[in-house]
Amino acid sequence: MAACSTGGTGSRDEGAAATRDVAAAAPTPSPSADGDLRSAERVDPIELLKADPKIEERFKTDLKPCVADAYPVDASYGNLTNAPAPDVVVNVMTCGDAVGIGTYVYRRQSDKYENVFMAEDAAVYATIDRGELVVTKQVYAKGDPVAYPSGEDVITYRWSGNRFTQHDWVHNDYSRAVGDGEVVEPAPSEPPAN
Repeated sequence: MAACSTGGTGSRDEGAAATRDVAAAAPTPSPSADGDLRSAERVDPIELLKADPKIEERFKTDLKPCVADAYPVDASYGNLTNAPAPDVVVNVMTCGDAVGIGTYVYRRQSDKYENVFMAEDAAVYATIDRGELVVTKQVYAKGDPVAYPSGEDVITYRWSGNRFTQHDWVHNDYSRAVGDGEVVEPAPSEPPAN
C-alpha cells in the first residue's frame, strides 16, 4: 500500500477497510444472451460416456477408475450450442500421466444429453473459451517421449446450425532443447481438413 499524505503513518491511519464496500464490489454472475442466469446442472460424466451409443464398447470397457472410484475424467459446463441448458465437455485421460485420449461434447436435448462432438485421439483435450470449443492435440514426432511432444495443434470450433464447424487452426512447434538434450526437428503438420 502507498500513502498520499506526508504527515501520517500511511495506511495505518485509516484502519481496516469496510467489508460492506468489498462485498458490494464482488462480481455477480453474468446473464446469458436472453437475460437469464444459467446454472450448470451437474451430470455424471461417466454415465454420459457409458450410455453414449457413439462410443465403442472397447473404450467403455477400458474406462475404469484410477483409484477407488476416481475416474480420469474432467467435465466442463458452458454455452457452446445455444441450448437452453449448459453443454457438457468431457475429457478422458490416462491414469498414469494424464494424457487425454478422448474428448466429447454433450448437448441437452429434451430430457437427455446427445453427443454432438467427439475426438478420440492420443493427447487430445478440449476447453470452452467464450462460447467456442477449443481442442488441443499434442503432436509427436517419431521417438518423442510422452512428456515432450514436438508441438501442438489448437483447433477452434463454433456451433453452426446443428453441428460444430472449424473456425480457426494454430500449430505451435515446441523447443527441442528439453529432455535428454537430443535435438530432433519435428515433421511439419498439415492443417486439419474442414
